[in-house]
Amino acid sequence: MKIAVITGASSGMGREFVLQLSRQEPFEEIWVIARRAERLEELKQLVSTPLRIVPLDLSAKPGWDAYAALLAAEKPDVRVLVNASGFGRFGTYADIPLSDSLAMIDLNCKGLVAMTELTLPYMHEGAKILQLDSLSSFQPVPYINVYGATKAFVLSYARALNVELKPRKIRCMAMCPGWVQTEFFDHAIQKGSDAVTYFNIMFTAEEVVRTAIKDLYHSNKDVSIHDFRIRTQVFFTKLLPHRLVMKVWMHQQKHDR
Repeated sequence: MKIAVITGASSGMGREFVLQLSRQEPFEEIWVIARRAERLEELKQLVSTPLRIVPLDLSAKPGWDAYAALLAAEKPDVRVLVNASGFGRFGTYADIPLSDSLAMIDLNCKGLVAMTELTLPYMHEGAKILQLDSLSSFQPVPYINVYGATKAFVLSYARALNVELKPRKIRCMAMCPGWVQTEFFDHAIQKGSDAVTYFNIMFTAEEVVRTAIKDLYHSNKDVSIHDFRIRTQVFFTKLLPHRLVMKVWMHQQKHDR
């Protein structure tokens, strides 16, 4: 059975990947994974590909074990894995509870690695992995420090894994968008915090996912970046000292006064 697996599928980018991937390739099933089963059920009305609803919390071992058991039982041919689950918290280190910071690491890093490595035995030549990453992976970001650090991990992991998987002819690509208007922001910004208030360019999930799928299917890139303005920003982020890059960020957020 040829399938796609999409995590974080109940909203935002993950949901958009379900909609667009269902039109990209004739999967026999798409496994949609998130905690909110009712939101996953709603997707059945929007796509023609059969969906398997898999309500799991991927931030801890019970969720990973349940996914591993499902793979062992079904033995699917996983053609595409999209790791889109994750969350962020924006604010000063004092604004963000330690429990939230550790939870970001658990889901954004540990969960992503667990899903990837549990799935790889069920992937074959031509299969593809997309790790949803972030523009923040390219630089240290004050007031988004833990979230940005988790995304730096994802970028490094995805690019190195892509090299390791070349003998198996499996692609692994990180998608690093800028700001995307999704439910992410409903939870990311701490109540009453003005630590992050400036968002230079805001994209829609639809246009970013369109670029991601195009690059995943029609390029050899290990990193996908939507829009030339964001690619330019990444270029200068790599070129300039991070101390200066952080100074520019602090000026944009009006924390240099």
